[in-house]
Order: sequence, then structure tokens, then C-alpha cells
Amino acid sequence: MQTLTARRLLTPHGHLDHPVITLTTDGLIADISSDPTIRSEDTLTATFLDIHTHGCANHDVMQATPSGFQTIHAFLATKGVGRYLPTTVTAPIDPTLRALERIANAIESPSTPGHATPIGIHLEGPFISHAKRGVHPPANIQPPSIELFQRFQQAARGHIRLITIAPEVRGAHGEADALDLIQYATQSGTRVSLGHSNATAPETLAAIAAGATSATHTFNAMRPLDHRHPGILGTVLDNDALFAELICDGIHVAPELIRLWLRTKGPDRAILVTDSISATGMPDGTYALGNLTVQVANHTCLLVENGSPTPTLAGSVLTMDRAVANLQHYTGATLATAIHLASHNPATLLGLPTNLAAGQPANFNRFSPHGHLLSTILQGQPTN
Repeated sequence: MQTLTARRLLTPHGHLDHPVITLTTDGLIADISSDPTIRSEDTLTATFLDIHTHGCANHDVMQATPSGFQTIHAFLATKGVGRYLPTTVTAPIDPTLRALERIANAIESPSTPGHATPIGIHLEGPFISHAKRGVHPPANIQPPSIELFQRFQQAARGHIRLITIAPEVRGAHGEADALDLIQYATQSGTRVSLGHSNATAPETLAAIAAGATSATHTFNAMRPLDHRHPGILGTVLDNDALFAELICDGIHVAPELIRLWLRTKGPDRAILVTDSISATGMPDGTYALGNLTVQVANHTCLLVENGSPTPTLAGSVLTMDRAVANLQHYTGATLATAIHLASHNPATLLGLPTNLAAGQPANFNRFSPHGHLLSTILQGQPTN
């Protein structure tokens, strides 16, 4: 049997010194023990779970073919990602339905050892605010609709695990409003994240009462913080019930506010995400984000609409290994804290097991004594 050894193994609840991890031939953990004679200086951790990524390696998840998804999975694995949620962007209804079917096919396809695995879908839009739509096309934003959400979930064959909703938006012609949709989605097993929203604090609190459990890319596409009217952002930072994503690239959020986010949400409610697009891992140029065309230069993704002199950020080219490194650099957090935000917390949000124990997939990242990602093992196999 194959074994993995290190100076320490970081777990969700602490660490084990001098671990010896025995793997089965089919890529599961057989046993975890300790041997003080081990002389390695490396650290083993769980792999990352990115709950917000639109693509990478020149492939967009809404347009990717089966071979395109294989390229995405192989690339993500080289950045320490073991599992992820392919994330949609607002688009016309019929193309969205077709995209959800293709993503569902990728989720249901046999996983490849050494590749990242899609475990569900993050539906970002179309039930968002026009006022805080970001790059989401205004013509395709929809009022809250349980019926339309059901159509999306049917096309996805039940694989929508997370949906971003603006809690303040109203339904059309007396139909269900956002709070009704939040309650319905929650009761049907889909986690609800609040985002692309101009909500007030009372509207945000009502959404939490209806079942919302997270916030999408905190600070971005949200009503700004006001000292008398905290709005959605102030509520997200203050409320211990909510998880809160953050794009830790130093472009979407200034380091001072990254530190504030970490202090307010703490190590158990903060979640690192990439919001990466197809340009990730590619040279500067023009790339797809759903049906949109994005210009990428100097690590920044921008959409310029109708010749507007004010471009809009359109996702990122961030990878999860860089997000983990950036968090440590910007905040002074330990590797253990950064890993918690990149693996344990997103899994907890989705209701997934977080323990490293016998019978679980042998998915591990290996870090140097200086905190650099050295290698990744997925389903017992090294990444390419």
C-alpha cells in the first residue's frame, strides 16, 4: 500500500505530528497513524474546495465540452483543488438550461484520479438586483420565480447546491418574491447565498430568517457600508450566522478590508473563493465569461460595456493556492487558518463531511516548511 508522510497533518480540529497515512489501492484513506521517526519537514492538508469558479485554462463552465471539463479538472488539480462548484453567470434562459445539463453531465461522469471533481453547481443569478448586477447582463436578469428555479434544477438534475440571490428583489405580477424563493430553495436542499444586492439591513435579516446561510464575494456587488444604514454588507460582517466568501486577490478587496473581513467573520465563517474565469492560467487577452467577452490584462478581468469609460470587474484569474498564500500575506494568518477557509468552511456550508479519516478519499495537499504548495494527491493519485 502507498503511504504519505510529513512533519504534520493539518486537520479541521488541530494537527497530528509525524503522520503516516496509508492509502488503499482504490484511492481511499486506509489508516492514519503517527511515527516520531519521520524526518519530513512538509505539511499535509486537505485539498481545497472552490465554491465559486466560472472556469479556467481557456474553458468556461457554461460552454465547456466534456473534453473542456477534463482540461478544467486537470488545471484545478495543479492548484490544490480537490472539489469545486462550477458557477454560472446570468444568461438567457434557454442557454442557461443547456449549460446546466452539460454541467450535470460533467458531475455525473466518472471522476479521473488526479483530477479535481465537480460536486454540484453554484447558480449565480439570474435572481439578482439590477442596481448591483456587476457584469451580469441586465436583459437576462429575472424576477424571483420558484417555477424558473425548478426548471433550472430539473435541467441540472438536482445538482444545484448553491444559489446567489438578492434578497430585496420582488416577484413579477404578484408572484413569489426573493424571500419566498430563499425559503423554497433552502427547504429543497439548496444553500442560499446573498449577493449582487442593494439590500438594506432589515431586508438582509429577513433573508437570513428565511434560510440564507452565506454571502457571495463579500464587499463586491453590494450596497456600500454606511455608519447609520449598515445595509447588506454591515449585516454580513456582523451576523455570525452567515458564511462570507471573499476574493483574496488584492484587486477585488483592499488588504485593509480583507483583514477586517477575517476579524469580523472569524476562522469558522470566512470562505476563500476565486471567482475565476476562463482566462485563469492563460496569457493576457480576450476570454469568455458565459455569453460575455472579457478583456484580461495585468491580472485584472474587465468588461467595458458600450464603450463606457468605466470598466467593470468581471471575475478574476485567481487560483486557490494563490488565495491561500495571499491571505497569509495580507493578514498574517497561519497556513492552518488559510486552509480552514479554503477547505473546511466551504464544505461545512454545503453540509459535506470535513473529517480526514479512514474511508474518505485520499485527497491531500503537500506544503513546504515555508507554506508553498508542493504537490497534490487526488483519489490517491498525484496530479499531472
